[in-house]
Amino acid sequence: MKIEQIYTGCLAQGAYYIESEGEAAIVDPLREVKPYIKKAEEDGAKIKYIFETHFHADFVSGHVTLSKETGAKIIYGPTAKPSFEAIIAEDGQEFKLGKITIKVLHTPGHTMESSTFLLKDENGKDHAIFSGDTLFLGDVGRPDLAQKAAHMTQEELAGTLFDSLREKIMPLADDVIVYPAHGAGSACGKNMMKETVDTLGNQKKMNYALRADMTREEFIEEVTEGLLPPPQYFPLNVKMNKEGYEDIDIVLERGTQALSPDAFEVAANETGAIVLDVRHQDDFAKGHVPRSIFIGLDGSFAPWVGALIADVEQPILLVTPEGREEETVTRLSRVGFDKTLGYLKGGIEAWAAAGKEIDTVDNVNAEEFKEMVEKGVPVFDVRKEAEYRSEHVVDAHLTPLDYLNDYLSEFPENETFYIHCAGGYRSMIASSILKSRGIHNLVDVSGGFSDIKNVGVPVTDYVCPSTVK
Repeated sequence: MKIEQIYTGCLAQGAYYIESEGEAAIVDPLREVKPYIKKAEEDGAKIKYIFETHFHADFVSGHVTLSKETGAKIIYGPTAKPSFEAIIAEDGQEFKLGKITIKVLHTPGHTMESSTFLLKDENGKDHAIFSGDTLFLGDVGRPDLAQKAAHMTQEELAGTLFDSLREKIMPLADDVIVYPAHGAGSACGKNMMKETVDTLGNQKKMNYALRADMTREEFIEEVTEGLLPPPQYFPLNVKMNKEGYEDIDIVLERGTQALSPDAFEVAANETGAIVLDVRHQDDFAKGHVPRSIFIGLDGSFAPWVGALIADVEQPILLVTPEGREEETVTRLSRVGFDKTLGYLKGGIEAWAAAGKEIDTVDNVNAEEFKEMVEKGVPVFDVRKEAEYRSEHVVDAHLTPLDYLNDYLSEFPENETFYIHCAGGYRSMIASSILKSRGIHNLVDVSGGFSDIKNVGVPVTDYVCPSTVK
């Protein structure tokens, strides 16, 4: 028996490859399926099953393409109603894979079709659970995403999740291994641990939601407390996972078309495409296509694209580091953004050589920022509210990147203002968004809050209610 976790850090997502006696199964595959097929080929195995723990909201699964290319059966738990052919398993139904068995445990609550897959070894002993978004390490799945589809309140879904955990998962032995669908950084939970594998026994000790003496009412209150609104693209990803989508090879072929500066400009004007620049923030600051949006590949790329662009049908044109065009299109497709129309051949250098306009972002380092703070310049902090509450520059305004469009009226029209985040990535995203909306009187603080603190800029943990929406 072989179990391999395939963890994708930028999505904080875990897919799983299971193999026994030449038969393989994939749990919650990512959009690009060739790595799973290659892995099976290397093992001399045939992919027999694709287990989907639920209709994912934060990424587009590769289940449809993988089934098409391998003939493997897609398996969902009870109540799932996909638009494509799949096995809708009964609670307790078992599937043989070589010498091992995978049993379906219906665990509704995160969504109503959510299921946990219990792996039994060749001796019939419970070995591991693939818990999807039902049970994370340190947390459980948020119960507010499926309210509309389930015609239930988040409190009702939370109560259902409480029952699922206590009836189906907590009775399992402490040595059972827990393989969740997500880790720290995912928007599908609140308090996930940085680890990605654990034993159920340790989770019973460490996970607040698995306290043995916890009442149903306490669980509902704690699980629903402090939930932030989900990213706008979540329902669109659910729809794609439920109804199907375009083949990834078609998406890649269209998205990796090399466009000359002239063709790139024509495409932008004729299609209404967003120009998405995925280079490093320092390169973007030095020169970029006017009104383009920066979201760098080497940060939390896909989640920020989903949160800020939101509409998966939005046409996109790319400016990428050389050689990373296919990677960019692939990572966009993971969260459902399939309408990439091509990339700027030769990058910003070719754009400039063609005599086209270049825009820049003014920036200062922390030492220079300290001098400006002493002069009383307006400061805007685009970190999350919790980060701001912990510590922030004295008199800084909170304008979280996630909801930046709600704060546009707060930025000065004529006075130069300074904008920062924790390390420089998010503030450059914010700067690009503001500039695309005609707000150019800004200066980005390179290095962010970590550098700002180090040079002695006055900070406080006091939050003025009027600065927090």
